[in-house]
Amino acid sequence: MSDSGPVARWRSWTPYFLAMLRIVTAFLFMQVGTAKLFAFPGAIMPNGATAPFASLPGVAGILEAGGGLLILLGLFTRPVAFLLSGEMAVAYFMAHAPQGFWPVLNQGAPAALYAFLFLYLSSAGAGPWSIDALRHPRAEPGLGAGA
Repeated sequence: MSDSGPVARWRSWTPYFLAMLRIVTAFLFMQVGTAKLFAFPGAIMPNGATAPFASLPGVAGILEAGGGLLILLGLFTRPVAFLLSGEMAVAYFMAHAPQGFWPVLNQGAPAALYAFLFLYLSSAGAGPWSIDALRHPRAEPGLGAGA
């Protein structure tokens, strides 16, 4: 049975939807880091302060802003996404899980979702709209031989 028609056309967009998922996720994630480090686009630290770079929130902010930028550009996506997935898992279990089991009640749903989104990106890669795709076309979905 051949794979043709509307389903095949829809599936052909999969690598581009992957790239869009990566870009939107990174854009949203970077804001958490810049808010911690620079109070931009708004302050999220107590009393409107910024996190010292050598503190746990400061290191998290560096990972979120810097790692988010790399993910947004699609540069070193797989290793950076794996690192950020781990950061979000640690954030969930350190800050949210002790507040209760249910993520909607312990305010941990974003951390859990980011952990699994980044875990997926660490496996799936950046997609076609990325620096990784320019550097290694055969390694990204929808590009290279057989695409």
